[in-house]
Amino acid sequence: MIILIVINSIFGVIMLSKILHKIKQSKELTNHEIFSLFSAKQESETQKIFQLAYEIREEYIQCITLTSTVHITNKCSVTPKCKYCGFAAGTSHAGYYYPFYKSDEEILRAARVIEDSGISRVSCSGAHGYQGRHAVQAAKIVKENTHLELLVNVGSDISDETIPHLAAYGTDTICCNLETMNETLFSYIKPGERLYQRIKVCNMISNSEVELSSGLLIGIGESYEDRLYHLKFLKSFKGLAEIPIMGFHPYKGTPMEHHPPCPLRDQLLTIAITRILFPDVRITVPTPTIGPENIRYSLLAGADNLATVIPESYPHDIKGVGSPRCGTLSSVLSVLDSMGLSYNMKTPALSPRKKISVAG
Repeated sequence: MIILIVINSIFGVIMLSKILHKIKQSKELTNHEIFSLFSAKQESETQKIFQLAYEIREEYIQCITLTSTVHITNKCSVTPKCKYCGFAAGTSHAGYYYPFYKSDEEILRAARVIEDSGISRVSCSGAHGYQGRHAVQAAKIVKENTHLELLVNVGSDISDETIPHLAAYGTDTICCNLETMNETLFSYIKPGERLYQRIKVCNMISNSEVELSSGLLIGIGESYEDRLYHLKFLKSFKGLAEIPIMGFHPYKGTPMEHHPPCPLRDQLLTIAITRILFPDVRITVPTPTIGPENIRYSLLAGADNLATVIPESYPHDIKGVGSPRCGTLSSVLSVLDSMGLSYNMKTPALSPRKKISVAG
């Protein structure tokens, strides 16, 4: 029995070495080879995968992006609610339990603080029920009054008429996460939505002049085969520019509060494999889902965009989507500086403000 274990271990090392060599030669991997990466068991094996993913990131993307956030509203029309959600009103006392809808002035104030902090990118996200009108208004406020790069994320609550309006205001990226391509699992965790609707919205964005962001929620009961199929499916979107990797973290009071959180190693391995498959695509890790204390490891695994980074002077109460704990700007910068990584902070004095334009 011991001899068999040793033989299998040696075979696994040889197999991994061949796969990593193939990656370095920029050769396309087979599904079996990608699955072998997901199935890596030994720490020495995963460290080799992480190291190669890091080297690929360094070759293609030399600068780490920081993305802050403005949450527009948590008043959500999706019924029944997603079983893991702590964002929508009434879902979790640890999250945004009480309903809110940010005024134009509140959105502007938050965007100003983000820009003044030196962060150059913001995500404006909101709940469903508005056909994207809230996203368009947020885009108008941010783009007419700041120099921030802008991602909007209102899921599939968007129409083919909304996207041109977002583009007209200069929106850089629109996010619609598929979360899982396992349709049975999708229907279980998101009983009020349909997977095909999200795919339709992703196609609309992909065919527009705005970047598509679409990612994976992992650790919700999906298999490695599900993740592999999901990543391969994302390749079909010609406008894909960003892939968020979000590890599940339970919110108290939700139907999935006792579901275990996604292990850190599992998140890191998925980040690394995504980087290997998408060398030059932005790979986003929200600080709440990875855990603010673990962002160093996500960068070592090949991620290049840290999301939900909050300036200390941020004017509103903020809860992370996936976990109420967010990464503060000072703590994130401390990690980046200690790692010697370049990042895209800007000096506000070099970016004169635009004319204020906010509806009354």
